[in-house]
Amino acid sequence: MNLTKKDLDKAVSENILSLEQSEKLINFLKKQSSTHSKFGLTLMFYYMGGMIAIAAMTLFMNVGWESFGGKGIVFLCLLYALIGLKLTNIFQSKGLSIPAGISGAFVIALTPLAIYGLQHALGIWPDESVYREYHRTIKWHWLYMELGTLVVGAIIAWKYKYPFLIMPITVTLWYLSMDVTVMLNGGDDSWELRKLVSIYSGLLMIVLAACIDIRSHHKGDYSFWMYLFGVIAFWGGISLQSSDSELSKFIYFVINLLMIFVGVIIVRRVFVIFGAIGCSIYIGYLASSIFQDSWLFPIALTLLGLFIIYLGVFWQQNESVITIKARQYLPLKLRELLDFKEI
Repeated sequence: MNLTKKDLDKAVSENILSLEQSEKLINFLKKQSSTHSKFGLTLMFYYMGGMIAIAAMTLFMNVGWESFGGKGIVFLCLLYALIGLKLTNIFQSKGLSIPAGISGAFVIALTPLAIYGLQHALGIWPDESVYREYHRTIKWHWLYMELGTLVVGAIIAWKYKYPFLIMPITVTLWYLSMDVTVMLNGGDDSWELRKLVSIYSGLLMIVLAACIDIRSHHKGDYSFWMYLFGVIAFWGGISLQSSDSELSKFIYFVINLLMIFVGVIIVRRVFVIFGAIGCSIYIGYLASSIFQDSWLFPIALTLLGLFIIYLGVFWQQNESVITIKARQYLPLKLRELLDFKEI
């Protein structure tokens, strides 16, 4: 809900608020808005610069760094980490939460490379693989790098408490789930196994994100990145499943509808976006395969679209009544979370 001064003046004129209360509320909202960054050019520069720096030390790390040897890699990582922590503290002292969180995330992202270098320096690296394969392949010995990253991530997140710090931790949890499963399954890293692990790890992250959301929504959006990667993992896993069964494809469509519904209820757009993509994939499949030559299909699809529009109108007119009745059956903590997001 976006309040304007005009809205508050109208509330004063209708004796809902006093003039003094209106002025106090305006001052309060100004202070609150200063602590939350709106999306714009400044925020774009923050995230673009941060993600380029993180990607340079993770996804785009080339074999050129191998020439430094294990000790050299550890030294360079420690140097970069000190710079990252220094920037985090500087930004924190100036009240710049977004760049402070990005700088802290950069330090967390350096951890697997530092552990990789340390293992080489100690002569305990088990094979001929190189660091750049860490983000592309599944191997059991990545576990040391992942567990170390989680420990460092937990310490930095505990100290600085910025939501963006959860991003590298969530990615690492995703990697860890893949590697642990392959290790427990005797080295089998087939695509079928990867898809199943992606589904279940995604569901686990979504549940964990919901728990974090309920417990800490009033402090900050610490669950955003876990929701994002959880939905990507889950949706990607079910979307890559192959089946000749029309029932299975319809169940996929229903799951995506449920994702849209859940996204609307808990006010998380990532569910709505991926659910809508999944529904579009299913409808596209019907159009190109099942009803390819049927003249009735475009008519039925048009009627379906009009019916969905009618549901939207019906929901808009009765949203408050339906919401109040539906929330009576929800746990108290979840009701508090949903009420908080509507403010």
